[in-house]
Amino acid sequence: MNSAVKKYWSKYKWSNIHAMIKNMKRPPAKYPEPFHDKWVVITGATSGIGYHTARKYASKGAHILMINRNPEKSAAVSKEITEEFHVPVEYVIADLTLLPDIQRVGQHLLSLEKPINVLIHNAGLHLETRKETPSGLEVNLMIHYLCPLIINKMLIPKYQRDRAGRILLVSSEAYRFAAWGLDLEDLEWKRRRYNGNKAYGAGKLAQLLSMHILSAELAPYNVTINAMHPGMVRTESGKDNGKFYQWYKRNFLDKRSPPPDISAEALY
Repeated sequence: MNSAVKKYWSKYKWSNIHAMIKNMKRPPAKYPEPFHDKWVVITGATSGIGYHTARKYASKGAHILMINRNPEKSAAVSKEITEEFHVPVEYVIADLTLLPDIQRVGQHLLSLEKPINVLIHNAGLHLETRKETPSGLEVNLMIHYLCPLIINKMLIPKYQRDRAGRILLVSSEAYRFAAWGLDLEDLEWKRRRYNGNKAYGAGKLAQLLSMHILSAELAPYNVTINAMHPGMVRTESGKDNGKFYQWYKRNFLDKRSPPPDISAEALY
């Protein structure tokens, strides 16, 4: 065991692991109050956690703005939620792995006259192999870290004006896959062999670190930012990975995981 590992090992709070396992077995606390006429922005809301979260907030009277990649699915979800809960549901089509789309979303949200009461960064993915965006950025780092960071920073003038807001990051306890921290010399995995779990963990760890910095930056405007672990739930994450991952996910992970509506309850 080298000196860096020894230094880390002795300082690691193993009680956190015990608390994590204990907490994951507990049902989320339920908030009974309504959310009438509040605006909630959710990224990645056509399936999984985002879809159920949009439905949950809408069922409590919230107005919904979805940021999605698929136009057909967005239209279908918008129609479904509007007809069922009788609340306004809007959507913006954007690929949040693409820098121009991220900036366009940021500009759209910045231009809104109404306050954004809750902004939920939910969009995410899990990859087995390294992929790059057209601008040459590693996809995992882009969607989990850079995308929410860019949008949050772009919205600071709006939060200064509105003097209220809440930002929620759908993070993951899988940040622990980046057990030895971030490799600041190789954030995009160009020099190392790509590992899906470690890269995912690094993206989530970078997200968490940025949360702490943004928390102090946003506090003067009465804006909070928090991260939450959604639990080990059944989602479409990793659906584009290889056959073995799909088989493992279907036969092991999904069979041992509750449905994603439990995460929606926690997010509400």
